[in-house]
Amino acid sequence: MKTGREIAGPAGDAATGRRPRAGYRTDLITVLLGTWFSIGLFLDAWAHSNVPELESFFTPWHAVFYSGFAATGAWILWVLWRNYQQGLRGLDAVPVGYGPAVLALPAFAAAGVGDYLWHTFIGIEQGIDILFSPTHLVLISSMIVILTTPLRTLWSDRSVVAPTFRQFLPAGLALAFATSLVLLFASFADASGYTGAQVIRAFTFDKGEGGSGRASDLAASIVVTNIILVMPLLLAARRFRLPFGTATTLAVVVMGLSTATAAYTNMSTAIGFIVSGVVIDVLLVKLNPAEDRLKEYRIFAMAASFVTWAVYFASAIIDQGTTPSVTEMWTGAPVMAALHGLLMAVLLVPTARR
Repeated sequence: MKTGREIAGPAGDAATGRRPRAGYRTDLITVLLGTWFSIGLFLDAWAHSNVPELESFFTPWHAVFYSGFAATGAWILWVLWRNYQQGLRGLDAVPVGYGPAVLALPAFAAAGVGDYLWHTFIGIEQGIDILFSPTHLVLISSMIVILTTPLRTLWSDRSVVAPTFRQFLPAGLALAFATSLVLLFASFADASGYTGAQVIRAFTFDKGEGGSGRASDLAASIVVTNIILVMPLLLAARRFRLPFGTATTLAVVVMGLSTATAAYTNMSTAIGFIVSGVVIDVLLVKLNPAEDRLKEYRIFAMAASFVTWAVYFASAIIDQGTTPSVTEMWTGAPVMAALHGLLMAVLLVPTARR
């Protein structure tokens, strides 16, 4: 059983029609260009939320976003052209895992033109409507398909079971950026955007009045955010023995983009997520969750969720020097998250493989 993969992937075979597999450097460049692409989107999201009277499609943030797409698309097409030059034709020139991205590139370009027309004739979104614009939904969907290309490359290599952190890095970054984009489009229920003061205020209310809107908002946001953050780890753990650093990388990317969008007002929350990422990496090493280790897989799902939200409230309490007044809320929320983590684990792996 191989535990890693070659740095340079094997070339395709024009005689047999065997499709090529992208090498490590090819996947790394793909995900680094995707980083440019992703940062552009988050800059644009920040501008929509923080720049008043944004009335033009032609903005510096759109320039970063669409130039990142152009660079990523040009790189993928160059990879195909390189294989064509080596004698591969048709689908045989498309590396394993790159096919969906090749289809997503024109979809993204068409949605970009549609977005220009939308902004020109219907207007520029400034609030939650930005997350529901049809052209934005096509853009984000095709973008996720493009960005997850290195993950598909590694996933399809059945000889790789326990990659090192370096070997997993392109796939891990792809997973982290995809998670960030999903969370961005669920930002109306994103608990990572709360500041420490907002967390304390949300769970501080008169119990006699039966709670408040802020408490309900935060409780619902914790449910949504927990599922979005724990699912990628549970999914990847079904396929790989994840290396130490996977959860921390996920937390750093997600919170790096989140804090930038929030104008760095939620730094204590971001630090808490990164600390919990390190603890979850320790859990990955100690428990080694996998499909054929069902008990450890489910314990990991519960523990990772519990740790994330226990540290979340600890960060807010340390930042503000006080606890929320309703003890049941901030002590019960991590337990509820753990139960949701268990539910996700049961749904993903209902029974042990025989």
